[in-house]
Amino acid sequence: MENNFNMVAKTLFGFEELLANELKQLGAQDVKIGVRNVSFVGDKGFMYKANLALRTAIKILKPIKTFRVLNEKDLYEQVYKMPWEKYLKPTGTLAIDSTVHSKVFTHSKYIALKTKDAIVDKFRDTTKERPNVDLRFPDLKINVHIDRQVCTISLDTSGESLHRRGYKTATNIAPINEVLAAGLVMLSGWDGQTDFMDPMCGSGTILAEAAMIACNIPPNLMRKEFAFERWQDWDVDLFETIEESLLKKARDFHHKIIGYDKSPSAVSKAKANIKNAHLEEFITIKHEDFFKTQKAGEEKLHMVFNPPYGERLDLDMETFYQNIGDTLKQGYPNTDAWFITSNLDALKCVGLRPSRKIKVFNAKLEARLVKYEMYEGSKKAKYQK
Repeated sequence: MENNFNMVAKTLFGFEELLANELKQLGAQDVKIGVRNVSFVGDKGFMYKANLALRTAIKILKPIKTFRVLNEKDLYEQVYKMPWEKYLKPTGTLAIDSTVHSKVFTHSKYIALKTKDAIVDKFRDTTKERPNVDLRFPDLKINVHIDRQVCTISLDTSGESLHRRGYKTATNIAPINEVLAAGLVMLSGWDGQTDFMDPMCGSGTILAEAAMIACNIPPNLMRKEFAFERWQDWDVDLFETIEESLLKKARDFHHKIIGYDKSPSAVSKAKANIKNAHLEEFITIKHEDFFKTQKAGEEKLHMVFNPPYGERLDLDMETFYQNIGDTLKQGYPNTDAWFITSNLDALKCVGLRPSRKIKVFNAKLEARLVKYEMYEGSKKAKYQK
């Protein structure tokens, strides 16, 4: 279809395959996995849908021009030549961000400045008016990516990072990013067919993302704005049709999602966030110290959590991780327990052998998502049945 165009969805390291699968399920064409990104093809309606529905995307970019650059003069001239009037009014506002991997261009802020100069000069020369920079609420957000001698200019369709879902008003000292939380739940393979628990739930992010996955609720319904809403070709009717069609695909959920935290302030923040997300009917949050709890009932339990790493909290990490292992061993039979940590030394103190280890990143920290399978009775008994 001639209305189709290329797009690039950016993501976190280790989530590329998850994102590619999400895109295929949504109906994207020509899906190709890169490093921290997945490229695909779709039309304007699909661009709206991707921003609303993708759980593991941080941003959706729409590349509009690729060219070779050997120096800053090349960059200026190529950007100047582009038909910017198609995308922006002369009196509009713009913001530019850039990433560079090049020996010639070493300063991303300088590249953003040169790009801005070329666009502003073009408008001034052709219309005698010029757009202004507005870093917070621009009419057009532009992304410049230089990899050695190849420069790609893209329109940022999302605006603010897609991890800012809009439901989180209260956070704790080290809140987990919503995209990371959704990706961890997806990597753990939870499909909404068992009870789910986060025993150290903090501000409730993993719980909210798990509930939206279980019910197939689009994660970005609560966002105040996407960048494309300020574009000249913004189609509000099409957007609302897409939104409605996604909501019709929501499904029932017949299990429990439970959150514990031993901090009363965390519990009240988590409850506020879950209420904002309109997910209270699926999620129960209790003020409990995980190390003093036991699993209720014999049904299968799926657990995903983000324990403290010792980065910002003063804890004896070895004892803390040993307590995690002991609590799982003694109190949580028939449980698949997954957690993320960057403290690989403390991990050895859990005293259980993980059945899986997946390399991921939490912000700049290299981390592991580990899985412990707690059986009913001993492992030997399981295989003798």
